[in-house]
Amino acid sequence: MVVKTRKQNVKDQPPQPNVDDRDRSPFVSPGTGKSRRAGKGTPFNSLLHNKNGLFPGFSFIRSKLGLTPSAFVKLGITLVLAALAGYLHWYHLSRLFENDRHFSHLSGLEKEMAFRTEMGLYYSYFKTIIEAPTFLNGLYLVMNDRLTEYPLVINTLKRFNLYPEVVLASWYRIYTDIMEFFGLPTKMCWSINRGEGMAAVDGCEGMGDPAYFYVTFVFLLNGLMMSLFFIYGTYLSGSRLGGMVTVLCFFFNHGESTRVMWTPPLRESFSYPFLVLQMLLLTHILRTRNPSKKAMWALAISNLCFMLPWQFAQFVLLTQVASLFASYILGYISPTKMQSLLVTHMITLAVCFVLMFGNSMLLTSFYASSLVSIWGMIALRDKFAGAFKPGLITWVMQGLVCVVSTVILKFMLSAVFGASDDAHISSLIKSKFTSYKDFDTMMYTCAAEFDFMEIETPLRYIKTLLLPINMLVVAVIAGRVKTSFVCHTPGTPHNPLLENKTIQDVVRFLREGEKYSVKPEDDDDDDDEHPEMLAKGELVYHSLQLIAFVVLAMLIMRLKLFLTPHMCIMASLICSKQLFGWIGEKFKLHVMVFGILSIMAMQGAANLQAQWGIMGEFSNLPQEQLLDWIRDNTPPNSVFAGAMPTMASVKLSAGRPIVNHPHYEDAGLRERTKLVYAMYSRKSAEVVKRNLMQMEVDYFVLEDSWCTRRSRPGCSMPEIWDVEDPQNAGKVPLCTLMSRDSRPHFATVFHNNVYKVLKVPKASKELR
Repeated sequence: MVVKTRKQNVKDQPPQPNVDDRDRSPFVSPGTGKSRRAGKGTPFNSLLHNKNGLFPGFSFIRSKLGLTPSAFVKLGITLVLAALAGYLHWYHLSRLFENDRHFSHLSGLEKEMAFRTEMGLYYSYFKTIIEAPTFLNGLYLVMNDRLTEYPLVINTLKRFNLYPEVVLASWYRIYTDIMEFFGLPTKMCWSINRGEGMAAVDGCEGMGDPAYFYVTFVFLLNGLMMSLFFIYGTYLSGSRLGGMVTVLCFFFNHGESTRVMWTPPLRESFSYPFLVLQMLLLTHILRTRNPSKKAMWALAISNLCFMLPWQFAQFVLLTQVASLFASYILGYISPTKMQSLLVTHMITLAVCFVLMFGNSMLLTSFYASSLVSIWGMIALRDKFAGAFKPGLITWVMQGLVCVVSTVILKFMLSAVFGASDDAHISSLIKSKFTSYKDFDTMMYTCAAEFDFMEIETPLRYIKTLLLPINMLVVAVIAGRVKTSFVCHTPGTPHNPLLENKTIQDVVRFLREGEKYSVKPEDDDDDDDEHPEMLAKGELVYHSLQLIAFVVLAMLIMRLKLFLTPHMCIMASLICSKQLFGWIGEKFKLHVMVFGILSIMAMQGAANLQAQWGIMGEFSNLPQEQLLDWIRDNTPPNSVFAGAMPTMASVKLSAGRPIVNHPHYEDAGLRERTKLVYAMYSRKSAEVVKRNLMQMEVDYFVLEDSWCTRRSRPGCSMPEIWDVEDPQNAGKVPLCTLMSRDSRPHFATVFHNNVYKVLKVPKASKELR
């Protein structure tokens, strides 16, 4: 039982809305443009208009936002509801994290050990900056790091997307300096009696505790993300009820939507909220006839904030660009708007390349190549129209040429820059469709999160009705688009549906291609889009993006963290009058929605109860003993090698140089890790010892579990090595021999029931 004792504190009339006002007001359905009846709500409006009334400053706000009084009130209600959703998500994440680890009662070392694998590596740089004499000194240390890949000196800002840690570390230093200046305490510490003969430790709560500060801001950011989800769902569906549907779907499928409550320091925890903002801005741009430069700059900034913290952001943006290009081919995005979006992406990529100190993975990615290829396709669209007859063949040829040119350009750029850091991604995709195997791909595919999507995932979607609702929404969108392909033949019975000019425009676009432009008579701008086409283009893009996320999630289960939230966004469309106005009046639509939510809540509430029922307390005594021994019994410059997750903890908590780590995205690091992991192969001890001596390793941390653990047949480390080293297959694994007796090649200097530290002989000058 935990016992804690308190210790000392540590330090004019507005213009009436017209049809085009739907582009101004962000929460009006794009399918409606009816003017409000005169006189409705007059008493309140007159109060707002009265310069001597209760709101004398409203005229200024109204002139800046361009909103009517009623729209201003609606906006206020929406923002309040969004803030409530964000608060609830922040609280939910914080409670789950605390319940799982009892984080507030952990010692500083235990909190660091709770950040396993990549999490510990990322957090170590936050720790480096806040413990440095000055912020600039800490920034220099992470940009000239000698501990992570000894003996190399690397710029970790270039390699590991560490801008979140840099920003948070600067905020932490500012916060603690200000609080210290005013003499205010920043944390409350307790003495924790852990029992069982274990020494008491100090556990601290409060923003002055580094780990507490770090995770608090992660959860605040993801609480803000839920506010964005509410606004996104409201904007897309044109109804605040749609925003509520999005939020409830997210909560009801929380375990399938995010893992930030279990793994706060991972890159997606910082990156994904900005993708939500980016897609919301993109939706606004697609809906707006002539998006402003401010909107495009906002898109670029959100895009940059999404890319900087996460190396995998480029793959998500690749699917976005592909979905936009498909929408363009089908005629739902004009060439002008598509080119503007491409320029925005290119500018973002260039700025990110500079801020990442020339990280070659950005310029040699499929994402970068696709931007250039699609730009070329649009620039040459007239030649395509002349070479092929308008219609299906033109679409197919444009898509085919784009894919081929993207692949060719990507590999050309990789050859020019000599970059092979993302080669494992191509191998991973290849292994999904063929029997191809190698050491690197099996390191990924043997982990459950990189395997194909498990059958239980869609079943869980069905239980909460998330999948059926998305299928219904996509079917209705497809049905509406399909009706656009129907042409009214003279002499046939009159069909009111075909009176819509957009349908005729789409049919002519399909027949004549871009030689025919859609331009309303009353529109003087040079954008050739019709308002109805804009609304459909927005829906078509979201449907295509959903399909892209489905493909990613089916191939790599971890990527369902993109699919599930997007399904929650799409679910908001059941509240859209544009899609479901055929159901009847507003009351009937709301009754249907509340009925669906009631059914969803049955399984959704059970899912939430299961999450709230997770109770635990972090403890890892064997690793604590290991780290204490390393700090007390080895020189500060001792070099360590071992399993990637453990090495992250050794660097973070013991501050010792390591030769390998969990960030597996660098080609050189993959080669180093393979040499280290030879200890778990069937090679001879002499070969492994020589490799470690060449890397100047002083100590190897051996873990028996890595020798025997097997996630599924063929996935133990010795079996993975059998694919890479078939000539030694059948021999007893070296790790088994070392666990019995490490002599004469190594000397055992520490061991407990999990870890064994082997001292590596010093290498001769010939081996260095």
